[in-house]
Amino acid sequence: MEGNEKRIETKCIHSGYDSQFYNGSLIPPLFQTATFTFSSAEEGARRFASEEAGYVYSRLGNPTVEILEKRMAELEGAESALAFGSGMAAVSSVLLTLTKAGDHILCSQGVYGCTYGLLHLLEEKYQISHQFSPMNSREELMNCITPETTCIYIETPINPTLDIVDLEMVAAIGKEKQIPVVVDNTFCSPYLQNPIALGCDLVVHSATKYLCGHGDVIAGIVAGKKEWMDDIARQARKDIGGIISPFDAWLLLRGIKTLPIRLDRHSQQAAILANFLRDHEKIEQVYYPGFADHPQAKIVAKQMKQPGGIISFKIKGGQKEAQALMNHLSLIKVAVSLGDAETLIQHPATMTHAVVPKEEREKMGIEDNLLRLSVGLEAIEDIQADLSEALYQCK
Repeated sequence: MEGNEKRIETKCIHSGYDSQFYNGSLIPPLFQTATFTFSSAEEGARRFASEEAGYVYSRLGNPTVEILEKRMAELEGAESALAFGSGMAAVSSVLLTLTKAGDHILCSQGVYGCTYGLLHLLEEKYQISHQFSPMNSREELMNCITPETTCIYIETPINPTLDIVDLEMVAAIGKEKQIPVVVDNTFCSPYLQNPIALGCDLVVHSATKYLCGHGDVIAGIVAGKKEWMDDIARQARKDIGGIISPFDAWLLLRGIKTLPIRLDRHSQQAAILANFLRDHEKIEQVYYPGFADHPQAKIVAKQMKQPGGIISFKIKGGQKEAQALMNHLSLIKVAVSLGDAETLIQHPATMTHAVVPKEEREKMGIEDNLLRLSVGLEAIEDIQADLSEALYQCK
């Protein structure tokens, strides 16, 4: 630890908040208000003209939300952060701010289904084109960049195949070409991976997942340089209005306090289940970044603290066999989302990535027998027993 720099476990609990400014309240207060009063008409005019700091309306800023944003900026090593009402509100705000009609977005080979849908909406309605690339090498990436490319958008690990993109390599190209690099860091959170420290420009999260950790909030986060955050706040959040509620921000502050402890447990248990599934006779293939023989194991070791709590696997057979396994589970819940205390399983081809055409899904590696498992915090023996029994029931 250099100087007074705090470790991330401490930052998760204390960053962005000083109780002395809130009457000594240990816990950040909830400012559940839509608007704020002015001491005079002149003060209101100055605040609307941005001539004076202060709160105006909770769509434009709220004390509870601001504490969350300061905490997330520090956790991601960013100059600034913004909170949104959902992960997709965060993603869409970033892409709308960084692009205009005629521009081009270069994306990692796989992306979340709704991100895929957004990219097609931008192309169909606003002539903002996109292209998918495996991003396996510098040469491959350079060949995909056009004069119109204004954004490089990455998921890593990629949802749901858990392929890894070398963030340092892409960041170096982005800087060389002066193209901002945006990373969806949802699967890792700032506890396991720090894209900005690796040279990337902006980080987005579905804060619904590991940051919340309790399945009771829909929210999104963007973090990066203050200049970009100011543009996103002004151009997208203010006028489009995908804001987070103060209560949801308050719940996120509570969830983030236990992020390191939870992710340690998620990661430890995922490693056990990944090896169990890999050895099972009814499993065709397991995707997990923690395997020593993972094709991108060196990149995983370089940019991730731990492999995380997500496993994807292919059951022998097809969609029928995959759904049969899900239907035989009892402890593990059939549900989308991830990062909750509960272990969740879903079928990407018919759920999170159903919007993606079958041919494109298969290019992404999403076949009909692929399942995604978000490993929870239950006793590992109980999770494994439930999987084992369900696999046994699948004739």
